[in-house]
Amino acid sequence: MHKKAEPAAEGGAPAPADPHPLQGIARTLAAAGTVWIFLMMMMVVADVVGRNFLDRPITGVAEFAARSVASIVFLQLAAAICSGRMTRSDFLLRLIGARSLGALRVLEVGNALLGCLLFVALAFIAWPELSQAWSTNEFFGVQGVYTVPTWPFRALIVGGSLVAAGAYLLQIPSLWRHAGEFGDPHE
Repeated sequence: MHKKAEPAAEGGAPAPADPHPLQGIARTLAAAGTVWIFLMMMMVVADVVGRNFLDRPITGVAEFAARSVASIVFLQLAAAICSGRMTRSDFLLRLIGARSLGALRVLEVGNALLGCLLFVALAFIAWPELSQAWSTNEFFGVQGVYTVPTWPFRALIVGGSLVAAGAYLLQIPSLWRHAGEFGDPHE
């Protein structure tokens, strides 16, 4: 959703570009993911220090970190979509947009629809695993030593996928209106 702010009439400040309807939610989820990264880094450092200098490693840090990576990614997906930072070839889009604004609009909207469908499919595929983890009270770790329920991690994948799908879907009107406007979305 790269676009420039519309110039204001009569020499005033530029009018703001269309805000994404999920921007607030996406930023909150991304902030939670960032805090999670910081806490996970602190746990890893504490584990390394405990393991190498005190001969007392922290049990379960490796397992928790491994499960956390996917959860953090899905927490931050919607923010990347809302701010237009998902990977794409702006070079190719600029060439197409210079020749045909209609073709560019179709590509932009098609990309958003495909992204939405892919994340809905991912949520649909991940739902049975979440349901099973919830109903069977599934844990990971070593029982009696270190256990963590798996359902919160699976729920973040399902929830993050649905929010990402919504972010793609809700940006379609803005993509249609602002096709061909490239640049820093924060200008």
